[in-house]
Amino acid sequence: KIDLFIFNYQKDEEDNFAIVFAAMGVNMETAQFFKRDFEENGSMERVTLFLNLANDPTIERIITPRIALTTAEYLAYECGKHVLVILTDMSSYADALREVLILLFFSVSAAREEVPGRRGYPGYMYTDLATIYERAGRIEGRKGSITQIPILTMPNDGIH
Repeated sequence: KIDLFIFNYQKDEEDNFAIVFAAMGVNMETAQFFKRDFEENGSMERVTLFLNLANDPTIERIITPRIALTTAEYLAYECGKHVLVILTDMSSYADALREVLILLFFSVSAAREEVPGRRGYPGYMYTDLATIYERAGRIEGRKGSITQIPILTMPNDGIH
């Protein structure tokens, strides 16, 4: 499904199109699948991949979307490209926030008098996600743009 969307978008913006793909907390097999898929559909020359594997440090999972979006902002606003940013899996990103909260809870969170949110996620999680999602769009007077597709999986394949 993503391949078809990328293919159709590329036809419209052949010279000014780039893809920034950030995968967080994926296993090696999934990372290789994404890379192979971009190679097979001929998109690899337009793709910047950020692959955070499940066994990589948690802090890398937290910075991966920000690094991807900084790259997208450069391509869009300095190079004039229309950039599609795909962020997967934001659930893994949220779990990394929770893990860091648990690790730091007694020091930082206690000092700031923070209380964990629902299911142990940090209370600031929605604000944090907003800082990521708000980086999509256009800037007046600049040629490029950023479109985001954040992807998240539901625990146990459930819909809540």
